[in-house]
Amino acid sequence: MQAESYNQVHTQVPLWFWPAFAAFVIVMLALDLLVINRKAHEVKLRESLSWTAAWVSLALLFCLGVYFKFGSLKAFEFLTAYLVEYSLSVDNLFVFLLIFGYFQIPREFEHKVLFWGILGALVMRVSFILAGLTLIAKLHWVIYIFGAFLVYVGLRLIFAKDQQVHPEKNLALRLFKRFMPVTHELEQGRFFINPAGRWLATPLFVAVIVIETTDVVFAIDSIPAVLSITRDAFIAYTSNVFAILGLRSLFFALSKFMSLFHYLKYGLSTILIFIGAKMLAAEFFKIPVGIALAVVAGVLALAVLASIIRMKRTGQGKAPPQV
Repeated sequence: MQAESYNQVHTQVPLWFWPAFAAFVIVMLALDLLVINRKAHEVKLRESLSWTAAWVSLALLFCLGVYFKFGSLKAFEFLTAYLVEYSLSVDNLFVFLLIFGYFQIPREFEHKVLFWGILGALVMRVSFILAGLTLIAKLHWVIYIFGAFLVYVGLRLIFAKDQQVHPEKNLALRLFKRFMPVTHELEQGRFFINPAGRWLATPLFVAVIVIETTDVVFAIDSIPAVLSITRDAFIAYTSNVFAILGLRSLFFALSKFMSLFHYLKYGLSTILIFIGAKMLAAEFFKIPVGIALAVVAGVLALAVLASIIRMKRTGQGKAPPQV
């Protein structure tokens, strides 16, 4: 019965939790923007690794709180959903790297662009999760569409060629340019400038728009994946928030090594196919959340290990990164 009920039982949290959680997120973001990264600078490896460890530790502490408050089942749901979202976010990082390269964003301004891009993603994820939960509650057969879609995305990821970014084809960006002229000058990290009384957007703000709209595509993949683990809004949203908050530091930690994780793409595709199949078979065969967690963690570990072995055999990645 435990495996059968995890998709149906919703955690009852007190009303004060939501504003308190929102306040926690705002305080952490303000600390990041106004204190730690008040001055634009290139985020080095040591700093990014420290912040990655800090965000992961906060997520694990929150998971521990879920365990003591709501039990092991909900804690497993949170940890699995967090791991799925965090691992799928790695694929986002490749695209972010391409976007920065396309707009020629200097390294010292990358953090600022990611900060505002991810802030918008936090807001959008609320609507995506609520919409997904509402659809499943009212139209149960939607889970089969979600499951089939995840299997399709996983298969497409296996056979896809190298990712490319074409911001000039981005619909939101094209609409934005109709109302706001864009300059090619970076203007010391500002989003807008007003020379001669005329407002112009800089490439930094344009990059934020592209990242925001790109995240919509990522959410279409990741939200069904999280909802395959849990239908609990509390677990789904908090796990997403912690994964997204740690995404910036993970980007800077992995940006110098992304090309070396050769088999990571196949690991992510395997995870998508697995959780898609899990949704398709939910009515006939229940996979306990603990087993799902073990599969996701095991696949990721194997993909990273295989990539490291390949890297050593081919002699790649010998140059030490700056710390």
